[in-house]
Amino acid sequence: MAGHSKWANIKHKKAATDAKRGKIFTRLIKEITVAARLAGGDMSINPRLRLAVDKAFEQNMPKDTVERAIKRGSGDLEGVNYEEARYEGYGLNGAAILVDCLTDNKIRTVADVRHAFSKFGGNMGTDGSVAFLFTHCGQLVFSPGTSEDKLMEAAIEAGADDVITHEDGSIEVVTPPYEFSAIKAALEKAGFKADFGEVTLKPTADTEFSGDEGVRMQKLLDALESLDDVQAVYTTAVIAE
Repeated sequence: MAGHSKWANIKHKKAATDAKRGKIFTRLIKEITVAARLAGGDMSINPRLRLAVDKAFEQNMPKDTVERAIKRGSGDLEGVNYEEARYEGYGLNGAAILVDCLTDNKIRTVADVRHAFSKFGGNMGTDGSVAFLFTHCGQLVFSPGTSEDKLMEAAIEAGADDVITHEDGSIEVVTPPYEFSAIKAALEKAGFKADFGEVTLKPTADTEFSGDEGVRMQKLLDALESLDDVQAVYTTAVIAE
């Protein structure tokens, strides 16, 4: 399957993620705690917890930090009780935005999210207004020059849902969300190491931006990302560098 050029956008996203490592730790600790609270601290029967712990170790989080987060979620240690909240809205040109939060005060969180939307040219939507534009899945992106035929064969063998070759030569492997770690490991065993990988909400269509509109859209996304209660921001916007 063909797709538009995405490599520069993926590299930009990875660089931005790496630059926020301290905040990533805070978000991952929250996610581990909530995952353990909702379905227990046994990773073998809690795929959400397994994903969160794998991501934490990829970010070089110390093992004892991970274990404390699991214990807080399981009730073995005292801790803050976080609730999940998802907010939906629109940016410039109707670009869809999903904001996932973990919070101990939903009134504060929704006020902060609404303020960020309104300040930077977006607006909040109702529940379900844009969620249908995203698919929950795993995403592994391989650099241009990767053998398409060999990767496709390995990906299909590992149980991937789709393999997409983009115009710039990068290749994207799409996986079921809770089989992401197993498929990633299988591909690495076959000799394919992804340059970028995550479980995400992947947009089913893109809204492309450039120039001043791209700058303004990025400011809105950055404002949402910077909020303490925000875990992740997903959007249909693709902003040219």
